[in-house]
Amino acid sequence: MPLGERPLRRLPQLFVGLALYGFSLSLMVRASLGVNPWSVLYQGLEQHSSLSFGTISAVLGVLVLLLWIPLRQRPTFGTVANIVVLAYSSDLGLALLPPHLALPARVGLLAGGVLLNGVSVAVYVGARCGPGPRDGLMTGASAATGRSIRLVRTLIEIAVLAAGWLLGGGVGVGTVLYALAVGPTTQFFMPWFAYRSTAERVRHATPTEKATQGS
Repeated sequence: MPLGERPLRRLPQLFVGLALYGFSLSLMVRASLGVNPWSVLYQGLEQHSSLSFGTISAVLGVLVLLLWIPLRQRPTFGTVANIVVLAYSSDLGLALLPPHLALPARVGLLAGGVLLNGVSVAVYVGARCGPGPRDGLMTGASAATGRSIRLVRTLIEIAVLAAGWLLGGGVGVGTVLYALAVGPTTQFFMPWFAYRSTAERVRHATPTEKATQGS
């Protein structure tokens, strides 16, 4: 959707969603019970470099964008915002949250992180400002190969998870919980935050609503 359509409505939603997403990653990291596949890779690379978790996520985001070129994908404002905001918000969350917490607190962080992650995806995707680097890679690869998005996403995340685990990233019950819960959570909250253009609202309106809009 064009960025010029109701930017004062959509851009704040985009930035809030991305900030919450980055913070949700820091919650899961501090839980130390396993993180999502891409965070496993960030953690693994963090152990072998002097870069922060957020900086690594940004660097990998840029590298993933290079894979868009043969897939004929074009980055949008939302794509760039995804890279920048996630990096800063995840590092800020890690700076604010103390490490080495007791197990009950870690379980709470994990549950809250997974829930917040699903909600935040619904928020920033619902703004319809363009896909993030990893989402664009998934949809582009699906279009180029003719394979389903589900299959392509599964293969990408398995590869990322395996690489991160080999590098020393944290795999655990949180990784499994994330895989099982984030999709249904996002799907549940998406209707709450999905932006519809005026034309779409008219198209999907009930006869009573259309009569009211026309009066």
